[in-house]
Amino acid sequence: MWPESTVERELSVRRPDGTVESLGDIDVVFPILHGRFGEDGTVQGFLELLDLPYVGAGLLMSAIGMDKHTTKSILQAAGVPVVPWVTVTRAGLERDGDLWRRRIRGLGLPVFVKPARAGSSVGVSKVSDWDELDAALETAFAEDSSVLVEQAVTGREIECGVLQGRDGGDPRVSVAGEIVVSGRDFYDFEAKYLGAPGIDLVCPAELHDGELREMQRIAARAFEAVGGQGLSRVDFFYTGTEFFVNEVNTMPGFTPISMFPTCWIESGLSYPELITELIELAR
Repeated sequence: MWPESTVERELSVRRPDGTVESLGDIDVVFPILHGRFGEDGTVQGFLELLDLPYVGAGLLMSAIGMDKHTTKSILQAAGVPVVPWVTVTRAGLERDGDLWRRRIRGLGLPVFVKPARAGSSVGVSKVSDWDELDAALETAFAEDSSVLVEQAVTGREIECGVLQGRDGGDPRVSVAGEIVVSGRDFYDFEAKYLGAPGIDLVCPAELHDGELREMQRIAARAFEAVGGQGLSRVDFFYTGTEFFVNEVNTMPGFTPISMFPTCWIESGLSYPELITELIELAR
């Protein structure tokens, strides 16, 4: 896409058959894109070069949110509780595999193996036996050159939506939703996007007032730590005594069953009002 006029902000798109179609004058872009080149700052930087307002995090926050190692490092430095992890590269394993495997084994079983920069649970495996580790690493390395191995936490999977504060105010945090896993090892790609069974999404989640306030406090702190722009969905593991931040998703899903809009609807903000708010923040 290229602007036909920097004043009128007209964009055109080239279709697969080669035809060019005008999209008209664009006021705000809503980049509901997932994964690399969609939510990692690439498109955001492109839109900034075009001087087009857009919904969501800017280039730096998008890049931070896409890289799980960077996100966890920043959150840890900001005093936000995160799950213990080890980040490894293929080159590191080839240089000193014994050292890295000792560090990984120090996390204990089970562990989750994840590409550092991939979305939607692509390339993620749960390892319950160390004999499964090498295969899980290969699956993750197929998606990225850097891989995280995280200690598994026994607890509830809780999520909430965060919106940037108005006029420099504090971030706004929704009620909590919960992912209830009953027939799968974890909330994987098939469950998220293909309707696979074994997952129930519950909103609002059953939390005491004090638990909800603590989750909202940590969510706001995590949001600000990585940049505090636009919106995010903050994902937690809740052990019953402590909330661990698993991810700060800078462009969460917007499907009818997605947790981000659902949590805001349950918080009193209708879907049209939510979209309007995001557009107004972008402008």
